[in-house]
Amino acid sequence: MWELLKKYRIHLVTGGIVLLAFLFYSLNLKNREHANLFERFVLNATAPLHGGIAAVNRAVVGVWNDYVALVDVRRENKELRESVKILNGRLLESREALLANERMKKLLDLKNSLPVPALTASVIGEDGAPWFQTLTINRGEADGLQEGMPVVAAEGVVGQVVKVAGNSSRVLLLTDNASSMAGMIQRSRARGVVKGKGSGRCSLEFTLREEDVKVGDTIITSGVGGVFPKGLAVGEVAMVKKGEYGIFQTIEVRPAVNITRLEEVIVLLKQRSD
Repeated sequence: MWELLKKYRIHLVTGGIVLLAFLFYSLNLKNREHANLFERFVLNATAPLHGGIAAVNRAVVGVWNDYVALVDVRRENKELRESVKILNGRLLESREALLANERMKKLLDLKNSLPVPALTASVIGEDGAPWFQTLTINRGEADGLQEGMPVVAAEGVVGQVVKVAGNSSRVLLLTDNASSMAGMIQRSRARGVVKGKGSGRCSLEFTLREEDVKVGDTIITSGVGGVFPKGLAVGEVAMVKKGEYGIFQTIEVRPAVNITRLEEVIVLLKQRSD
């Protein structure tokens, strides 16, 4: 018997302590308003553990909430970026439509002021050379176009139709070396021939030395030759030089139309004389 008690003494002592604690706790159930010494000891002993568990729990909950919030923020940011892209696209479309309307209004005002029938066309191609000697427009023989018809824009003269297909045409620009037209100084009425220089510029040739020409003067079509109506803007005098010899001036002309930004034109449907 003694050997058995000695062998299981630890278990018996532990069980006894637990039993005494249970009995002690049971005896104090009636007095719940005040904690006894044992309860205070247990509370004081387990308080740090409970505090640590609560802190860990708060940290885990905080990290999880931050993660969920971050996921939501990322999703919202993605949605906002998509919305911004859509709004920017619509803004660009609206701005482009506004610019197109402004250009078309200018063209229609010019078209209504012209003394001959006219047809609007869009530029669909341009020469690969740096000076853009020719343009391709989306109007052709099916629209009544013929070779030699003048082409203008809201700012002034563009050139002449030189090749006509069924639904497209090629326009020789006034800056091309092969281009020439009758022109005159609007202020002094001095006359000459506007010839292309092949580098985005023109010159007014065959203007006599004694004619009054100054830098900044506007050059317009003179109407001579019957191709272009009189009074269309051609360009502006950029340089005037009178040599010691010769009967003509050297006059450089800056075209009125910026060919590199041209998008729409007007073709004058004046029938060519055969």
